[in-house]
Amino acid sequence: MTNGQFGFETLAVRAGTQRSQFNEHSEAMYLTSSFVFDDAAEAARRFSGEDEGMVYSRYTNPTVQMLETRLAALEGAESCVSTASGMSAILAAIMSLMKTGEHIVASRSVFGATIQLFNNVLQRFGVETTFVEPTKLDHWTAAIRPNTRLLFVETPSNPLTEVVDIRALSDVAHEAGALLVVDNCFCTPALQRPLEHGADVVIHSATKYLDGQGRVLGGAVLGRNDVIRGPLTSFLRSAGPVISPFNAWVILKGLETLKLRMDAHCHAAHAIAAWLEHHPKVSRVFYPGLESHPQHQLAMRQQSAAGGIISFVVDGGRDAAWKVVDATRLISITANLGDAKSTITHPASTTHGRLSADVRNAAGISEGLLRVAVGLEAVDDIKADLDRGLARI
Repeated sequence: MTNGQFGFETLAVRAGTQRSQFNEHSEAMYLTSSFVFDDAAEAARRFSGEDEGMVYSRYTNPTVQMLETRLAALEGAESCVSTASGMSAILAAIMSLMKTGEHIVASRSVFGATIQLFNNVLQRFGVETTFVEPTKLDHWTAAIRPNTRLLFVETPSNPLTEVVDIRALSDVAHEAGALLVVDNCFCTPALQRPLEHGADVVIHSATKYLDGQGRVLGGAVLGRNDVIRGPLTSFLRSAGPVISPFNAWVILKGLETLKLRMDAHCHAAHAIAAWLEHHPKVSRVFYPGLESHPQHQLAMRQQSAAGGIISFVVDGGRDAAWKVVDATRLISITANLGDAKSTITHPASTTHGRLSADVRNAAGISEGLLRVAVGLEAVDDIKADLDRGLARI
């Protein structure tokens, strides 16, 4: 199944399905560590790659293969490899595509753990990263060096929902002979397909919207065959940060309702963002669907909808922000997102808490900033829960 042959919703339900001799309707869960061969010669051919087929679940498993095939169809990618988490997807992409002495240019507006990975882990292996203002293309161009091999961006960003022009940034990357890697976690392929805009690699934390109910961890890396199947498959086979068949099955089933859920998240988030924008206790709202968002027009060209993530600022710094968080009775206080249940977090003390105050301030992560991942509850109930806390400021 390909995107040109069938619609997105059909692919989300049926792409990649493999049936056993029992002809089951729901995709099977293959909970096995290894696979049996007919004879020694077949085992040798499988291990050498001469014959296709299952060998060992660290790098071949039917359930995992179904997930990878389906997600590739949804993103319009030639290949996909799945990983144990979103962070392991980023690590796998970097470790397989970079080597000592090479350089990355990355948006400074990325998930806090991504910054920690680039600064504290990759640097020990001789891979240096320069962080730039994501929406200013001239900053990207100025940061490129002769040894730059990769540009990395989240769009929309976490948590300020900054939107980057993927096509323009891909031109900058390719002019420098580098690859563009786009973290598509906030949008999913239901709202945005970065490969169609010139990106070379797409990253997912499948833990978020792809699962959609906060049940399991997972990640994925997608792109062309020559980028994914060679270096990434080899890295995962040797290093082992792979997804379990059970988690792959859960995410596979989550994909079936992805479009329905994303439409609902977007509808609710837009209503709540518009309400927050006129709330007397809120000084600023960050949501790409609002005309006040700096990249609103770009977002509406590049994405089919604005997403389910809202960030907003309250006056009074951390004390005021924590009052809002602590007053919630419905919204879950957790840093996860993409769940059917709405969540709220204070980025400066959670997702970005390990960063220095200077780094947070440079990225716009103020002490009064809150991030809400709008779930699937009734919109009026979410508003009432937020209003309870805002009234305490």
